[in-house]
Amino acid sequence: MSETILIIGACGQIGIELTEKLRVIYGNENVIASDIREGNENMMNSGPFEIVDATNKDRILEVVKKYEVTQVYLMAAMLSATAEKFPQKGWELNMTSLLAVLDIAKDKHIKRVYWPSSMAVFGSTSPKVNTPQQTIMEPTTVYGISKVAGEHWCNYYHEKYGVDVRSIRYPGIISWKTLPGGGTTDYAVDIYFEALKKGTFECFLSEETRLPMMYMDDAIEATIKIMQADSDTIKTRTSYNLAAISFTPKEIAEEIQKYIPEFTITYKPDYRQNIADSWPQVIDDSAARKDWGWKHKYDLSSMTQDIITSLKENSNLLA
Repeated sequence: MSETILIIGACGQIGIELTEKLRVIYGNENVIASDIREGNENMMNSGPFEIVDATNKDRILEVVKKYEVTQVYLMAAMLSATAEKFPQKGWELNMTSLLAVLDIAKDKHIKRVYWPSSMAVFGSTSPKVNTPQQTIMEPTTVYGISKVAGEHWCNYYHEKYGVDVRSIRYPGIISWKTLPGGGTTDYAVDIYFEALKKGTFECFLSEETRLPMMYMDDAIEATIKIMQADSDTIKTRTSYNLAAISFTPKEIAEEIQKYIPEFTITYKPDYRQNIADSWPQVIDDSAARKDWGWKHKYDLSSMTQDIITSLKENSNLLA
């Protein structure tokens, strides 16, 4: 049977590229993009689009019924740095939207749900190196708290109601196609733009802050791969650790200098430093690799080459 997919939060950093890829795989008319406001021209013109408030369960259900949706990717969220400024709003968006979609799945209106978690579930008491799939989770951010709670709601709905919900814990995601969206790892997106535009960058993290990262192409690949996997291969119904590369601001700057030798970087840590310090440096994602065959393609070198080449070819993004 063919799938009809609804993406909630399709205009976000991951949502835009996820929508694009899913439309290639499943056909434009079978992938419905939605967000609280209209998206870019390509998204609006390439397939169906609906205005949907992710916290409005009735509106989500209306769209699900209209298109006979079989799968929902719930990508709407308030990210770490933004949620720290608006904690109650962050909690409300992140939790209300998830419970709405899980309820719709519980009532058999949809067959499968994807909900992203994050490395923000880990805190300062979690092991920093090779952070295990199952370990201490004492997050210190609203975003992290909402993701830990969300993971347990996912597992609860699976165990109690048989909801086929799948999740991965994203590391920092890096893309050249969409601008940063308020995350603590967003320096690693911004740095490429600033390197090409100004030749200099002021980083809000210290030079030796090592964090797990991933190129957007790999993140999209993992997201679709876990949703396409046979249900009996998904052994973890909270959320899977996911990893690719880990690096520091100093290391990414040195990689950029191979292409832009005159590039300089300075460091001025702000409130996001405390968030970053509470997160892992390297994540163990062996469970995802074993259960549903995850493997990443890009390392720091190949990612940097691809981003700089792409931005030079799409110079309008640097305006």
